[in-house]
Amino acid sequence: MNAHDTIVVGAGPVGLWAAAELALGGGRPLVLERAERRSPHSKALAVHPRTIEVLAMRGQEQPFLDGGVAVPDGHFGMLPARLDFRELATPFPFMLAHPQVRTEELLERHALALGVAIRRGHQVSELSQDDHGVMLRVSGPDGEYEITADHVVGADGAGSIVRQAVGIDFPGTDSTIFGFLGDVELTDPPERPGSWHNEHGALIVAPIPGGRYRVTGSAPSVPAPTLEFLRETAKRIAGTDFGLHSPVWLSRFGNATRLAAEYRKGRVFLAGDAAHMHFAAGGVGLNVGLQDAMNLGWKLAAVQRGRADAALLDTYHQERHPVGVALGEHTKAQTALITATTEEGLSLRRFMADLLRAHPGVASALADMVTALDVRYPGAHPLAGRRLPATREQLHLLREGRPLLLAQEAGPELKDLATSTDLRLHETELPWPTAAVLVRPDGHVWAAGDTAGQLADAMAELPLT
Repeated sequence: MNAHDTIVVGAGPVGLWAAAELALGGGRPLVLERAERRSPHSKALAVHPRTIEVLAMRGQEQPFLDGGVAVPDGHFGMLPARLDFRELATPFPFMLAHPQVRTEELLERHALALGVAIRRGHQVSELSQDDHGVMLRVSGPDGEYEITADHVVGADGAGSIVRQAVGIDFPGTDSTIFGFLGDVELTDPPERPGSWHNEHGALIVAPIPGGRYRVTGSAPSVPAPTLEFLRETAKRIAGTDFGLHSPVWLSRFGNATRLAAEYRKGRVFLAGDAAHMHFAAGGVGLNVGLQDAMNLGWKLAAVQRGRADAALLDTYHQERHPVGVALGEHTKAQTALITATTEEGLSLRRFMADLLRAHPGVASALADMVTALDVRYPGAHPLAGRRLPATREQLHLLREGRPLLLAQEAGPELKDLATSTDLRLHETELPWPTAAVLVRPDGHVWAAGDTAGQLADAMAELPLT
């Protein structure tokens, strides 16, 4: 028996959450990370409502809420008509401004508490698999070694060694447009976070922890950014450079958009940036990656521990690949709007903003899409695959990472069903006119029925053992 049944490659937020889910499900995961320490820079700052729900399902949301700033709205393509999150059907109707550095700290603490092993400074160089397992060659501080596991999760970013080693195609487009980012100090900051958009480009200025500000956006030409470039660009777009000084991080990013052809190949799975890359629009990348990890983690643990048939693993690609397709489409659409600086482009932006203001339903649909609250997986029953619009207390019922029976009224037949299937049963008000639902560990409906018998029949069709 392998000492570790799953090796997760990459100790970013996605890899850490995947490993935590595996450990919660009774697995023995090992995380291998090539960097010797966490990056001090926060690539991502936004935690969206659905991701906060994911955290709440494991009782991990409060430290994020304590350390973040709730923002009641968001944007689509930096249009001036903001997306109002306050009416979203979630106990967390806001975007949480939370630096990735702190996100990784909290997720690592959670993973370690569940017994996850993490090795930093260990670079995977080769990978091969057969019917019995996966072998990896790794370079560590003490030299090269080989290690085997039943499965591997590649959460090692857009340049994923895991994806390349197993030969998964990564089709898409190369970068033709670039954005810039600078974490700096300002002697003359704006009174409140703001954005500017005109023929000179797009600019966002927002506070970040440590008394600094993030200055980010796009311009017709973006070389490797310097402090002088940032000053000149801010002055052209916003009319002032805000007294920019003392940068701690300057970066450039492109609009290359790619999607893995397969999220699974044999015993190897991809999640996060290893599976999809796109322009940094709306802060969606980290959130979709964590939701990938949530979808995969409980399934892989259930199969490894004999609670589900191996066919369950096929649903990972079936469910998450379409999410990746939609991610690429709407981030490309946002890129077009952000970089629309010609007369025609500016007219398009005004037209779209007026449309959102005149049709609140369209803005609400965009808010649901950007925050991933609209994600629904395929299923036979009309409710199957739908996200449960749960209260915070209902989300906490999933803390054990196991399926959960929720019923309007827990009668004798439902109690017998729960006992016979070793499932926890909880009586609660449901948002739909049905007697009971079986909720997956990731908060999506797995089966539903108007009677205990109907629910039992639906459950018999699931890949449960």
